Formats: sequence, structure tokens, C-alpha cells
Amino acid sequence: MTRILKMVSVCGLLALISPLSAQEAAAAEAPVPISAGDTAWMLTSTALVLFMTLPGLALFYGGLVRKKNVLSVLAQCLGIAGLAAGLWWAVGYSLSFSGDGQFIGNLDMAFLKGIYGPDPGKIDINYSSTLAGVPETVWVMFQYTFAVITPALIVGAIAERMKFTAVLAFVTGWLFLVYFPFAHMVWGGGYIGGTLGAIDFAGGLVVHMSSGYSALVLAIILGPRLGYGKEKMAPHSMVLCMIGTGILWVGWYGFNAGSAGAANGLAGSAFLTTTLAAAIGGFVWAGLEYFIKKQPSVLGFCSGVVAGLVVITPAAGFVSANGAVLCGIAAGVIPFFAVVYLKKWIGYDDALDTFGVHAIGGTVGTLLTGLLAVEDINGQAGGLALFGKQFISVIIVLVWSVVATLIIAYVVKATIGLRPTPEVETTGLDISEHGEEGYAD
Repeated sequence: MTRILKMVSVCGLLALISPLSAQEAAAAEAPVPISAGDTAWMLTSTALVLFMTLPGLALFYGGLVRKKNVLSVLAQCLGIAGLAAGLWWAVGYSLSFSGDGQFIGNLDMAFLKGIYGPDPGKIDINYSSTLAGVPETVWVMFQYTFAVITPALIVGAIAERMKFTAVLAFVTGWLFLVYFPFAHMVWGGGYIGGTLGAIDFAGGLVVHMSSGYSALVLAIILGPRLGYGKEKMAPHSMVLCMIGTGILWVGWYGFNAGSAGAANGLAGSAFLTTTLAAAIGGFVWAGLEYFIKKQPSVLGFCSGVVAGLVVITPAAGFVSANGAVLCGIAAGVIPFFAVVYLKKWIGYDDALDTFGVHAIGGTVGTLLTGLLAVEDINGQAGGLALFGKQFISVIIVLVWSVVATLIIAYVVKATIGLRPTPEVETTGLDISEHGEEGYAD
């Protein structure tokens, strides 16, 4: 009788426990509900980052070139946006964010397979796997905008002297050999962000260093513009440049604060650090101009603001307000000397200073992140250990970008050619390549 009572008791307990266990398991497997606030912020950030390129970067670069080439810069930015969209949809997103490879992803998510959920026979527009509470479609689009602006930055170094078809051919190879691998290595669980443990909040390595060092190599291979160093090549419209700078600054909030992945305190902190670095970078750059030649220029303010934004990009979600001020000061000094003095000393023609601002600025920001990161902000403490990882990541990106760019550039040069004829270059790329003029007489 006692044995029977014990069995009944055990069965009763199991009957009570089993439903609870099933409920807990179901709760654990249930998808995270979509957060309206986080989703709204990420949609806004996505639009802001695309706005950085179209029209922000296009106007910034367009104002800095000569009048006869302004439309060529706009066309190159538009062409890159379209090209990148097709490649991102087909294989780019998959190569960047699928698989567990150290250097490149795989094709498991080619043609955006799986973004609507694991069931191929069902479309779930609320499916979320990367950012909790944010639809996967939003994450895909957010990262696409980075794949647009990164190669578009290279346009600044080769402005006024590279064929439109050559630009698109080069960018195609560059996305495959440089951007997709770095996006995976840093943000997709690959070697740099995973095994090595280096950090890059919003693109110091992936965006600015990769494009900046590639831009220098491509500019050297192309050679200088006709008449470079002999005739005046001043910006044709500082008004356009200023408008572009303002759009870039505002759009950069999506770039940096959006990289928090949610509308939270980390996004707010990145918003603050981005503002401080940009404002101080512009002020310090123009201050150096005043100290050296007694004339602070609008171009100096604009260049310093962009340099500040570049330097803070890898650090925005890791450093405090004080760290951001230091980043802004560094941005106003180090890229300034690279643009004003290093370019003359080496003798390269980086038309719009992509190397001096983005490569140098991205390098400075990546290294400063290793020293200035605050553990309480995002779980990373600055110091020699982290600085060492950052330094190694800088070397990897520098060498990889240079070698890959050499290969791509010489392949394009040997097949379709890089430069237009001297006659076309003298006439201007707007009329010669696009049959249009930016301004009516």
C-alpha cells in the first residue's frame, strides 16, 4: 500500500511539473516580439546612412571638383549604389554575414535566403535573428548602406580622371576582394572581430581604412590629373561642399548611433561622442589654418568635421565624452598634416583627400579606441592588450587593401583601361562621358 501511495505521489508531481516544463520550453523557443521603437530607429538610421551617400557624399565631392566634372562624381555615386544593391542581394550579404569562416562567409544566404525565416515555404516579415526585436530585413538594408558608401569614398581620390565603366568594374572587384571579406572578418564573426578580438563600432577598419588605403593605391596607379601642380584646380562650389558636409554630419548619426542596433543608452552615447568629435575636429582644423596662414577656410571647417566623424567611427560606442574630445583634437591635427604636408612630400594626387582623411583618420580612430575604450560603456576596457589587437587589425586591413587594390586595378587597366583619353579629360567627364553639363550657361 505504501509503495502504491508513493507511485501515485510521483505521478502527481510529474503531472504538475510536465506542463510547467513544456510552458518554459515554449517560452524559450518563442520569437522575441518586434520592438516598434528599436525598429523605427533602425529604419531611420538606414535612411540616414543612405542619405550620407545620396546626396551627401555626392554633393561634398561634387563641390570640390572643377565645374566640368561635377556630374561625373554624382553619376559614380549613383552607379555604385545600384551596383552594390544587386551584388548585396545576390551574394554580398551572404558572403559578409553567413557561415563561420575566418576570412569570408559562404553562400548559404545567397539571394537573401532565410531573411524571412528558416521555413523556405513561408514568409515571416517579422522574423528576427541578428538584432533582437528588429526584423531581419531592416538589418539587411542597414548593412547595404555601408556597402554603398564605402566604395563611394574611393571616388574622391580618383575624381576627374577615371572612366565611368572603369569605376564600376573596379568597384565590383573591390567589393568581392575587400569589402565583403572585411565586413565578415570584423562584424560577421570572422578573424578580426572574433578570433583576434579587435573592435570596430561602426567602420574605422571596414569602411574608412579599407577605402582610404585602396584610394591611395588607385590614385598612384592612375597618375595625377592633367596639369596637376601646374594649373589651378580649386573647388568649383564651396556651397555644395558645405551642404554635403552638413548632410554627412547628420547622416553620420545613423552610421554611428545606428550601429548600437537599438534605441537605447548605447545609441545615445554614440550620438554624443559623434557630435563632440565632429565639432571639435572642425574647430581644431580651422584653428590650425588660422595659426599657419591667418585664414580659417570653409573647406578647412568641412574637412575637419569629416575627419572628426571618421576618427570617432570605430570608437563611438566604446569611449566616453572625454574620449570623444580627444578623438576630435586628434582628428583636427593628424589628418590636417597628412592632407597639407604629407601629400606634397610624397607627391601623389589624391584629388579630394580620401587617403589623408579616411585612411589616416580611420587608423588614428582605431588605435585610439584601443586606448580610450571604457568598460562600463560597452564591455571593452582600453589598455595595452586591446591596443595590441587594434594595431594588428590595422596592419591586416592596410596590407590586404593595398594588395587587393593592386590586383584589381591592374586587371581593369589591362582589360578596359582606367583613364579616359587626354582629350576627354581636358574637355571634362560631364560632357564626354555623360553628355550633360551641371550648369547652364
